[in-house]
Amino acid sequence: SYTGAAYIFIDDATGDNAIIISPGAAGRISIEDVEAKTDLIQSANVFITQLEQPMAAAQRALAIAKAGGTTTILNPAPAAELSDEILALCDYVTPNESEAEGITGIPVETPEDAARAADALIARGVGAAIITLGAQGALYKDTNITVHVPALRAGEVVETTGAGDAFNGGFAVALAEGMSPEDALRFGCATAGISVTRPGTAPAMPTRTEIDALLAEN
Repeated sequence: SYTGAAYIFIDDATGDNAIIISPGAAGRISIEDVEAKTDLIQSANVFITQLEQPMAAAQRALAIAKAGGTTTILNPAPAAELSDEILALCDYVTPNESEAEGITGIPVETPEDAARAADALIARGVGAAIITLGAQGALYKDTNITVHVPALRAGEVVETTGAGDAFNGGFAVALAEGMSPEDALRFGCATAGISVTRPGTAPAMPTRTEIDALLAEN
């Protein structure tokens, strides 16, 4: 089976996108597949997953990571109903505006809305919530602090596809290196800020040198 494909439609005027996913082999990932990688998962500093594979596999993987002391991140994309059980396994959950609304029922358009949605996610058991807000950056909230980081502009926006993946990858790398959540948020925003200046998804991902340079400028 092919590994999976995403068919991406772009609005030329805004760069916004709609994505139709065909999961391929990802749709066949099982709990047994995940359990076979227990040692690998628990040896990591950070474990991150999303919802392009079956929910049961994601939940089992998060539980294995949590049991091993590995920091857990769930990027709840594509949007889906999430149980309190899976949310309780997440040190960090990173929805965008529409995903946050889908999970919490709270419409998210502003950082203030995002803070309310984050509170709802924390009430359901997540350690911290990060709501990505596109051109408005990202909002981080845990039980102690709230931080809003503006988007970092690296040039003209060409296409937003993959920006969420870029943010999550950057955020996970930064956490794995021991950065504070606030610094990791900025690192993720820088990663996404560069990615949207280029077409495509994987080809748009920046290098570490580019990310560090943008952060130094800001």
